[in-house]
Amino acid sequence: MAWYLLRRLNLFIATSLVMLAVLFYATNLFPTDQVVALSGVINPNSADKLHIVHSYHLDSNIFSQFYAYITHRLSGDFGLSITSQQPVSQELINVLPASFELSIIAGLLASIIGVPIGVLASFNQHKMTQNIIISATLSGYSVPVFWLGLMLAHWFGVQRDWLPISGQINLLYDIKPITGFLIIDSFLASDKYGMAAFYDTLQHIVLPAITLCVLPLTVVIRMTRSAMIEVMSQTYIRAAEARGLHTGQIVLRHALPNALIPILKQLGVMLGSFASYAILVEVSFAWPGVGYWLVSGIYQRDYTVIQGGVCTVALLIIFLNILIDVLHTASNPITKKEFYGTN
Repeated sequence: MAWYLLRRLNLFIATSLVMLAVLFYATNLFPTDQVVALSGVINPNSADKLHIVHSYHLDSNIFSQFYAYITHRLSGDFGLSITSQQPVSQELINVLPASFELSIIAGLLASIIGVPIGVLASFNQHKMTQNIIISATLSGYSVPVFWLGLMLAHWFGVQRDWLPISGQINLLYDIKPITGFLIIDSFLASDKYGMAAFYDTLQHIVLPAITLCVLPLTVVIRMTRSAMIEVMSQTYIRAAEARGLHTGQIVLRHALPNALIPILKQLGVMLGSFASYAILVEVSFAWPGVGYWLVSGIYQRDYTVIQGGVCTVALLIIFLNILIDVLHTASNPITKKEFYGTN
């Protein structure tokens, strides 16, 4: 197992280096002075410019420049934002919790709703019901996320005025950051505002979370259904039925844990799509996360923000993808058997 983890670590390092090389090449193509693109310092004086040139080895060969570039970026030094002249790393720290909060809630909704529906669909062999499920999941997978977000905002926010359509919380509330997750922080601040701030944060996250969870929800339903149909036909399931075990006990203790293993692997494959969907959702609902911040930086030609956002999102996707692959290998008995049998 140690060799397997070492190979995954090498894959993470190699993939990250390739991503950083592409980002380094793109930085040289920005239509601005390289000193400004790397540091974010507007109109640097002679001393500042000399320091930046020396720090990023701009007076050396391309390999030395790349080494200095990855050293700065991997240490968390993304320079200053060209727009706000604040450290990009600090702005990232401020916007990352909002993206994590939205993604976690959307993922939980997709799992809590999708797994039971997929299990029930696997037991229903009626042809019309199966066709309805397949059509519904295919439609949910194919619908443009920005259109879905705009329609939900129009129906439930504009026409009926049931839910807010932008932001993370009403500006009337001043919530002191404790954990960085606004739902938790507003709940902890309930003594000051009652439960009004907490309910307001829940209302603000409903539409973005529903919009974002549609893609993983359709995938979870289809994968759970297919996996359950395959697992329920296995010999050990028929043996459990022959022993007289209750259907619910068979499903919960034997079939469902094995059916969830391929779903875990599929989630790793769709992380890139999920991240792009999250960016569109944050822009549609003005959600103050990394996606909204990154798109704003693109519109404002804030080159250091673009580098910091792309680098952070890409590293997170690479890391989570490899982590899910490791968890899949560790939780899959067949994979572990093959792994230990070949090493």
